[in-house]
Amino acid sequence: MTMIADNLHAVTERIAQACATTGRATSSVQLLAVSKTFGPDAVQQAFDAGQRAFGENYIQEAVDKITALSALPIEWHCIGPIQSNKTRLVAEHFQWVHTVDRLKIAQRLSDQRPAHLPPLQVCIQVNVDGGPTKSGVLPAEAAALALAVRALPRLQLRGIMCIPEPAPDFVAARAVFMSAKAVFNAIVEQGVPLDTLSMGMSGDLDAAIAGGSTMVRVGSAIFGARHYPGVA
Repeated sequence: MTMIADNLHAVTERIAQACATTGRATSSVQLLAVSKTFGPDAVQQAFDAGQRAFGENYIQEAVDKITALSALPIEWHCIGPIQSNKTRLVAEHFQWVHTVDRLKIAQRLSDQRPAHLPPLQVCIQVNVDGGPTKSGVLPAEAAALALAVRALPRLQLRGIMCIPEPAPDFVAARAVFMSAKAVFNAIVEQGVPLDTLSMGMSGDLDAAIAGGSTMVRVGSAIFGARHYPGVA
C-alpha cells in the first residue's frame, strides 16, 4: 500500500470510531478527501485506494486536475471561495459546491450550469461562530438564503457548510458544531429538505461528528503536509 492509502485507511477508522462513540452508523458520515495543492498522481493513489469524492479549494488548479483525471468516475466538490468571474468554471466542472454564501453567486451558478449536466449540488456556507476572517452568511440569514437558492432551477440545495474558528478543546469544538446543526434544523423546520452538514477537518473531525456532521473534509491527514509556492 502507498502512504496515501495507509493514511486513508487510518482516517476511515477514525471516522468509524467517532461514529461508534456517538452511537451513529459509520455510513452516516461521508469522507471528502481534500486534494488542494496535490497533483493528479496523489488523487490517483487515493482513488486506487477506494476514495471517490474529492474537494478542491483553488478553482483553476482544480479544473486542470479534473481535466487530467477525466477518465475516472470522481465526484468533485468545490470547497473554496468563489468569485463572480469563476462561477462558469465551477458550474461546468464540479458536481458539488459547498461555499455558496450569497444569492448573486448562486444565481450565476444556476444560469451557467450546462443543460446536459444534472443540477449542481450545493451547500450554503454559514459563518456559524462569527469568525472575523471567515466567509459565510450569518446564522440568522441562512434560512432566507436557503429558500432563495432552493428556487433556482439548476441547483439542488443539499445542506450547509461551516469552517469555525479553532476551538481550545473537544467540548468547545463540539458546542460550535452543534450550533451549526441547530442552524441546519431551523432551515429544515421551514420546509426546506436538507441532508448534508459539511463540517469537520483533520484536526476536529471527531468533534464535528459528535456535533452532527454528515460529511468531513480531510486533507493533510490523508495527503500529508502541504507546501505552498513561495513558502519554505
